[in-house]
Amino acid sequence: MTLLIRADANTRMGTGHLMRCLALAQGWQAQGGQAIFITACESDELLRRLSDEGFTTIILEKPHPDLADWRTTSQVLTAYPGAWVVLDGYHFDPLYQRQVKEAGHPLLVIDDMAHLDHYYADVVLNQNINAAQLDYACEPDTRLLLGTRYTLLRREFWPWRGWKRETPDVAHKVLVTLGGGDPDNQTLKVVRALQKVDVDGLEATVVVGASNPHFREIESAARGLPATRLVRDVSNMAELMARADVAVTAGGSTCWEIAFLGLPSVLLVLADNQKGIAKGLNEAGAALKLGWYKEVTSKQIAGALSHLVSSHKQRQLMSHNGQSLVDGIGGERIVSTIVEG
Repeated sequence: MTLLIRADANTRMGTGHLMRCLALAQGWQAQGGQAIFITACESDELLRRLSDEGFTTIILEKPHPDLADWRTTSQVLTAYPGAWVVLDGYHFDPLYQRQVKEAGHPLLVIDDMAHLDHYYADVVLNQNINAAQLDYACEPDTRLLLGTRYTLLRREFWPWRGWKRETPDVAHKVLVTLGGGDPDNQTLKVVRALQKVDVDGLEATVVVGASNPHFREIESAARGLPATRLVRDVSNMAELMARADVAVTAGGSTCWEIAFLGLPSVLLVLADNQKGIAKGLNEAGAALKLGWYKEVTSKQIAGALSHLVSSHKQRQLMSHNGQSLVDGIGGERIVSTIVEG
């Protein structure tokens, strides 16, 4: 009942890989198992959170393809013969996967893009709305877990299963959350956009990710906005999403938390792997896609927000469509798949 999780976090890749693995580890822990994280994580806040959750953490200085990665990881695998291994990260190539399998371990790979020539995993998990459109080159007996019924949600979201959102006539509470890293500082662009939204009593909560290097710059810009607060290293994201009326977010894993809580959102695409997610959510009527972040101006963000906060009917429909996508028990389905072998 030991789960060995290999995932990283830094400013460029963000924290999404590690955070959704945390959700899986929590689900595994709830079934009586233990999880061990092997990680090249640059955030002390995230490492502290893993420790506070009761998980053993083994720190890597440099990730694969650095040879020290596999030397350390293989030692951990040897200490837990036959344990399931989870890989979450685009740098875990076919060679790395094959080494895990040759070491005698069943393997779960969490993937968003089907970008590799081959997947040696026993199970491939893609929790995204566009997953079924991708073509995975796998082993003959690889099991594919595809789509939002396998969405991983952290423990803080579990009590909100079945919760229904009340939609105000005019939205006044905006949540801004653009991922754990945000290296190109799109959060600052959104803060500037909020200055252009003319709505009486507008309140904004801006979540600055644990790996975001731009906190001081964002803080300075936010001082010019009344009723705006910055929060960092949050452990109550579910509560923040439930309180909000609309959100501005990126097309990463946070989308599924937002959909689960029926929060209407404006989406920026910050990475290539987010394009299909943003397109799918837009087509499903669960979010409003603005497009590639370099091509979206603060004026356009302000315009989209101004429209959404005043459109009761659209927000109500988006809320319903989002909650129709994510039922909140995807983690249990995944754990059951692992346990059943």
